[in-house]
Amino acid sequence: MGKNEDRTFEQKVEKIDEIVTLLEKGDAQLDKSLQLFEEGVKLIEECGVMLSNAEQKVVSLQKTATGECQHSSSGSQSETMEQKEFLFDDDE
Repeated sequence: MGKNEDRTFEQKVEKIDEIVTLLEKGDAQLDKSLQLFEEGVKLIEECGVMLSNAEQKVVSLQKTATGECQHSSSGSQSETMEQKEFLFDDDE
């Protein structure tokens, strides 16, 4: 594993900020600037993947929670309908 892969999302964003600050200063030589730019692009891509994975997890959890709620609410609705039919049964 590379050093970037061991970093958290927040650490990667912090490093991107550092790189942007260094590049904006314009003090680095061309080779160093290209190296920093390349590292920044790689970090941005890694952060994008991390965000995408987190979003997929949230969507999955929401679907699971919604599915459970719909299942339990549909069950209680059918019970409620049966109770209403019993209460208003005209066969008596």
